[in-house]
Amino acid sequence: MGSLARMFFAVLALPLVAHAQALAPVTGVIWQLYEEAPDAKGAWHRLGASEFLIQWTAVDGIAYVPNVGLPQTRRMPDWKRIAREPWASRVIVGLSGRTDEQETRRSLDAMLAESLRIARAEFPFRVSGWYFPAEVDPTWKDAPARLPPVLERLPRPLWISAYDGESIGAQEFAEWLASFVPPDVGVLFQDGVGIHVRSPAVAREYADALAGRLGKARVGIIAEAFREHAGAFRPATAGELKRQLGLYHGYRLYLFDGPHYVSERVIDELLAP
Repeated sequence: MGSLARMFFAVLALPLVAHAQALAPVTGVIWQLYEEAPDAKGAWHRLGASEFLIQWTAVDGIAYVPNVGLPQTRRMPDWKRIAREPWASRVIVGLSGRTDEQETRRSLDAMLAESLRIARAEFPFRVSGWYFPAEVDPTWKDAPARLPPVLERLPRPLWISAYDGESIGAQEFAEWLASFVPPDVGVLFQDGVGIHVRSPAVAREYADALAGRLGKARVGIIAEAFREHAGAFRPATAGELKRQLGLYHGYRLYLFDGPHYVSERVIDELLAP
């Protein structure tokens, strides 16, 4: 190929490269609240976020909303202030959960009863959906039998999250979930980048496989905005996040966890030319 032809094809490729590097717009941020958690304050709307996903509103028998028949936290969030935030124009309400994964899998009946009480509560924000915090992965061998009857009784629109802890592969993972998740329940895929399980490119393959089996409207991506290091977790750098957000175009995209890991300084760096 001559030099002019190479230049011509290089020029043609420039828009594709620019698009691949552009940040995918963020749908929302996730907040994993607990009694010592920082308050939910940030500027995530600058990244496009307008939906706030609360991981749970009751966890381990402690409620973060009033009047649901459970002991209340000693540090109640300022829900009225959160309702006024531009990144919380819509709120997906996490229902009842447990901090320990194995305890979660043993406690589905109790979580269901608590969740149904939460779903009847009054909130000062616009509820756009519900999230049941029982994270699903192939190590949960009896999930196909135990989880669907619980999900059937919960309000809609309903979301769950899922991850591939066994790395069985994108297509196999999608087939497994499609075999038992009710057809009107959405799946948020945890990308596994923060714990170094997979690269953003492979996470995108998982999302595409899920969209192929469940339909794209039922699939979202949770971008882990942290990095595991020396047995602890630190916020991902802007450069690390760019490599994730540049590959997730076309999907509902949530940052985990916004209040803990995505500061205004990181947002400034993400948006810098």
